[in-house]
Amino acid sequence: MKKTFIAASMAAAFMLSSVSALAVTSNDQWQQTLEQAKGQTVYFNAWGGADNINDYIQWAADRIEQEYDVTLKQVKLTDASDAVNRVLAEKAAGKNSEGSIDLIWLNGENFRAMKDNALLFGPFSHNLPNYAHYVDESARQSLTQDFGTPVDGMESPWGMAQVIFMHDTETLATPPKSMNELLSYAQANPGRITYPEPPQFLGSTFLKQALHELTPDTSLLSNPVDQVDFHAVTAPLWAYLDQLHQVAWRNGQTFPSSSEEMMRLLDDQEIDVALSFDISAASIQIDRGNLPDSVRSYVFTKGTIGNTHFLAIPYNSSAKAGAQVVANFMLSPEAQIRKQNPTVWGDLSVLSYAKLSKEQQQAFDTIPRGIATLSIEELGQTLPEPHSSWVTALEKEWRERYAQ
Repeated sequence: MKKTFIAASMAAAFMLSSVSALAVTSNDQWQQTLEQAKGQTVYFNAWGGADNINDYIQWAADRIEQEYDVTLKQVKLTDASDAVNRVLAEKAAGKNSEGSIDLIWLNGENFRAMKDNALLFGPFSHNLPNYAHYVDESARQSLTQDFGTPVDGMESPWGMAQVIFMHDTETLATPPKSMNELLSYAQANPGRITYPEPPQFLGSTFLKQALHELTPDTSLLSNPVDQVDFHAVTAPLWAYLDQLHQVAWRNGQTFPSSSEEMMRLLDDQEIDVALSFDISAASIQIDRGNLPDSVRSYVFTKGTIGNTHFLAIPYNSSAKAGAQVVANFMLSPEAQIRKQNPTVWGDLSVLSYAKLSKEQQQAFDTIPRGIATLSIEELGQTLPEPHSSWVTALEKEWRERYAQ
């Protein structure tokens, strides 16, 4: 018994020393990353279509420069695919270092395109201290599966989003809470319902939301699109849109360009329902005086599409260390708490509440929700994104059928 106890003790001591050595090595590696990052400029390619998000990125840039001596410059995009195409062009031209992009905000088909074409640096996310301390991969499938594509540490989660709808309670007391109810409402009230034009991401998401509700077998949506009978699966969607467009805003001949335009139309009382992928969009616009304070957010009864969005580093980035420092800061409780504030952004945090300290939990608990922001409970069921290959197929078919 004594020999067994001594052997077990020695094994335990060895295991503890090994874990300690790994922790020291990991800490040493991160310290090296911090040193390499000093003085670097990180060109961050990110969607620039919302002032509040741009303001948040500038706040982060100021904090990162102050704390880490890293300069963050936002390159504002209309679509993340523009950045993906630029990295692809640089690779084709043999520019395998000193690339023009150091960090990209992306997910879905853009991540899959970068991964499939070996355009990514990494894996790196598991090396970020804040990822190790605060992210629980088991909490949500979308942390490890980006629209069906395994993340494999090649991008770092930044936030979570879910489709919400908005209505003015003064003009529409009981809004439609399913796709079929939306069609019925549009038929009874011609010209009052619309959605953004694909391939604008929210317009494409509207197609996915409708497809999820209308197709008989939703399990097929998790497969790559070339492995299913696309025309059979999507037939109910096109039949639905054929009916909707006949009674839609401007007779389905013109579509809003974005969620922001939909909210302007809602404010002008041209339409009755707007939508966004930002759960605090209505609160933010009310706070800024762009929507009346009678506007409220809601979700469909059986749930709405939701996902995680990420930060990725191109393989030819000239500031890989600086980009990792930025990604790590964006995962800090400080940055995530500020980002979840509905008057700042309202983006849902990717951090595990259970992994936070009591003080950090309290800081999250006391975030003001905003007059029209739904609670986590009110958001209800999050519907999974289809496999990323569905996006291109849906957008192509939509344009062939409906684009003017």
